[in-house]
Amino acid sequence: MKAVDLGAYAVMGPVFSGSIIVSMAETKRAEIPNFTGGEAAAITQQGNPYIFRTAFTQATSMPKVARYLKDALNAKTVAMIWVNNDFGKGGRDVFVKTLEPLGVKIVADISTDPGQVDFSGAVLKARQANAEALFVYCNEEESARALRELRKQGYDKPIIGETVLTSQKVIELAGDAANGAVAHVGLTADAPNPGIRDFAAKFQKEYNYKPDHNGLKGYTGMYIVKAATEKVGKFDPKAFADAMHGIRLSAKEYPGILMDVSFDKNGDLDRESFMTKVANGKQEVIATLPPLSAGK
Repeated sequence: MKAVDLGAYAVMGPVFSGSIIVSMAETKRAEIPNFTGGEAAAITQQGNPYIFRTAFTQATSMPKVARYLKDALNAKTVAMIWVNNDFGKGGRDVFVKTLEPLGVKIVADISTDPGQVDFSGAVLKARQANAEALFVYCNEEESARALRELRKQGYDKPIIGETVLTSQKVIELAGDAANGAVAHVGLTADAPNPGIRDFAAKFQKEYNYKPDHNGLKGYTGMYIVKAATEKVGKFDPKAFADAMHGIRLSAKEYPGILMDVSFDKNGDLDRESFMTKVANGKQEVIATLPPLSAGK
């Protein structure tokens, strides 16, 4: 890896789960802290002391989605369409595990291929399952195709997702078909948070488009590096990684992180998050959810 050869202090990315699972072996060997936006649970379950997230692990986000299905929608049955890669399989497995104790039954478990173009068969299966809600967990292009096909086939039950489903890119690709989709998101430019709103306005002015969750991950990630480095008081990758485990950072003290955040011993983060819904082609925040640790 070029970054390792150049003696980087910290490495940001890659953002995809499949890529980071491969590349983080290099940064671990070089003892360089590595931040990722990947959400696959397996990333931080391997005992790598140099890996840290800029997004929720699936083990943090899926319980929030499951709770919404049960409490807000009163759904007792759910169908799911997911992408068969590291990201999709990890999310699917955690989601299934989370639903079991809640008494919500999966009546259709529909796997799709990465890059899949035709979702007519998958949507037909979901319709025939007659579940009370549908959970869609695919990458951006596939999520948009799934939403378009669901609209085409007249699917009228609630469509729920996690982060990707109501993201700016999916809304742009799916057009009107995205309207009504609901998703739990860890970061959104539409959050009712003055720091995030200010960041989003500056980003829009600079780049002429609205930032998505990945833009927020990168921005907050760099400010987390800055805040932790200031706490350590020197540029020492090993000391930085040690300090990150169990760290709590407040947005009041470090405004660039935008939201209060904490990291556990595995490098997983915890902070407030949001339930969002697409209405008139825009993502709207319908609820702010507390950090999981707040209930402990």
